[in-house]
This record gives sequence, C-alpha cells and structure tokens, in this order.
Amino acid sequence: IRDEERGYNKNLFCIPKHYEEDIERVFIPHGLILDRTERLARDIVQDLGSHHIVALCILKGGYKFFADLLDHIKALNQNGDQSVPITVDFVRIKSH
Repeated sequence: IRDEERGYNKNLFCIPKHYEEDIERVFIPHGLILDRTERLARDIVQDLGSHHIVALCILKGGYKFFADLLDHIKALNQNGDQSVPITVDFVRIKSH
C-alpha cells in the first residue's frame, strides 16, 4: 500500500460498533484479502505440481488465514486434474 493511498470510506463496510470510533478508513477490504488468498493457493499448487505440501501454521494469529488458504488448496485438489498431498501441522511460538 502506497503512503498516499487513501483507502475506502468506512461507511461502505459493516464495522462492529465497538470498532467504529477507532477506524477512520479501510485500506484492504475482506473480499480482496480472500481473492489474494485464493490466488496464493493457485500459485502454490501450480508451482509445486504434484509434490507433497507440508503446511505449517503459526498459532496465535495465523489460524484464520491458514484455514482459508488450505480451504482454497483443498478446493483446487477436488476440482483439478491432479491431487496434491498435504500434511498439516501447528506450532506455537513464544517471544521473550
């Protein structure tokens, strides 16, 4: 996002009441994030071909993105010409 990017007016979105006073504008709409996540899944499947995918999720914040990405990869597996094997694991990292 460029520094001069103004984003979208928050009135174009459904924002929870408890965030209304804290949000001035929306820079990246949820639909755009979902679209880019789907594109990333396609790129991963295309780049890895039939190689085994080991998907590692960093807990405490990454789970929702990880789940969305895997859902897109699974959909591509079901609808594509070939199926890519996937192993899923989770790690929790503490910073000190």
